[in-house]
Amino acid sequence: MRTRTRSRAAAPDRSRLPAGDLAAVLVAVLLVVAAVVVGRRIQDTRHTLFVDWPPLVGTWDPHLGPGTPAAVAVAVAVVAYGPRAAARLPWRGLLLAAYGTALAWIWSLALVDGWRRGVVERLTNRHEYVPVVGRFHDIPAALRDFTHHILLHSPDNWPAHVAGHPPGAVLTFVLLDRAGLGGGGWAGAWCMTVGATGCVAVLVAVRALASEGLARRAAPFLVLAPAAVWAGASPDAYFAAVAAWSLALLALAVTGGSRWWALGAGLLFGLTCYLSYGLTLFAVPGAAVLLLGRGRLRALPFLVAGLVVVPAVFTLAGFDWWEAYRLLVRRYYEGAGGVRPYGYWVWANLACAVLLVGLATAAGLRRAGGALGSVRPRGGAPGTAQAAGGDTAGGRMRARGRGTPEVRLAVLVAAAAVALLAADLSGMSKAETERIWLPFALWLLPACAFLTGTRAWLAAQAVLALLVNHLLLTGW
Repeated sequence: MRTRTRSRAAAPDRSRLPAGDLAAVLVAVLLVVAAVVVGRRIQDTRHTLFVDWPPLVGTWDPHLGPGTPAAVAVAVAVVAYGPRAAARLPWRGLLLAAYGTALAWIWSLALVDGWRRGVVERLTNRHEYVPVVGRFHDIPAALRDFTHHILLHSPDNWPAHVAGHPPGAVLTFVLLDRAGLGGGGWAGAWCMTVGATGCVAVLVAVRALASEGLARRAAPFLVLAPAAVWAGASPDAYFAAVAAWSLALLALAVTGGSRWWALGAGLLFGLTCYLSYGLTLFAVPGAAVLLLGRGRLRALPFLVAGLVVVPAVFTLAGFDWWEAYRLLVRRYYEGAGGVRPYGYWVWANLACAVLLVGLATAAGLRRAGGALGSVRPRGGAPGTAQAAGGDTAGGRMRARGRGTPEVRLAVLVAAAAVALLAADLSGMSKAETERIWLPFALWLLPACAFLTGTRAWLAAQAVLALLVNHLLLTGW
């Protein structure tokens, strides 16, 4: 009975594309086209965007590479067999298959640019972490002195990405070097190997908070995400995975799992905040997880206990997070951030997000909004979440969370969208958001679980990723 139910849930719907989905796709396409056309005009006339192919950081460079055959093969396999495999594999087998396939997708896309250009040199250029590893021979002293090198006019100022992140980011590569895994190749491999686990974390969370059926429907889209283009050898993919596991462990803790999961969630969220300042916004989806779980009061003390550990360690070592962030804001506006026009990037960033998550996610987000809109107060009309066995947003917890599984998934996706929009409106994310927003994008992709005609949508996702990766040379 269980297998039969999964098969029915995953059966493709061959009905015509609903008008609402088509409208969402058209809006997304027009947004990208407008960002390209307007951005090209601004860059050619004012030279204030500091990107070569607006709104993306990259250059026009049609090319093939050693990863091309593998990337095409992975795409074809997932489109053809992904939905059926996601429906029929045992749960643990699905998680392993999702991880392996996501890793193959990320690696193959990275190798389209070749080993050196696509992997090694990503983290060894003058803006990156690997070149400064030698400055951390005395880690405690480097942490105490870290804020003295953030500003552009400071002596031996840090490269852009080191200055732009708390020291947890660069310390990752310092520790890899100490373990004998130094250089750009090992650094890139670490980011991709760890980053690919992010899709597993999202599946775990969706299953815990919503339903296994929705997690299975989302799995192929998480595996074949266009975001893999930028996850290749990007530290932000590693950051995304750490943030994702913090939410996944919290989801397990508040839906009947061990309270120790909450302790782990706190530890990872604390680490997340010391990998990237902007990922403090993961408090928003974190709050959504607490809202959706019925065991939040039991888990909260353990979450807080875990949360203070990493900040305490860095503070005792002499690093002041708040002072560093204050100095980073100054450096941001001393450099390109002070020149890039907010009026363009505040909406062009969203075009980058479309390319990051794909057109299927645009349609899925529309459907997620519809699921949220279906929630009515008690006594609402038939067809509401209450009539379907759910509950109101202000009502009691039901089963493992509020409302139907669809509503709970929509709440989780909406929380990620709110965090992304807050980052956008802050003005501290002008350009490069196709990389910076990888952690948020990971939580928008499950909206694709609402879609029908799964294989067609998967094909659209794969084609977008392959076109971007083969037509542009992305970079930072």
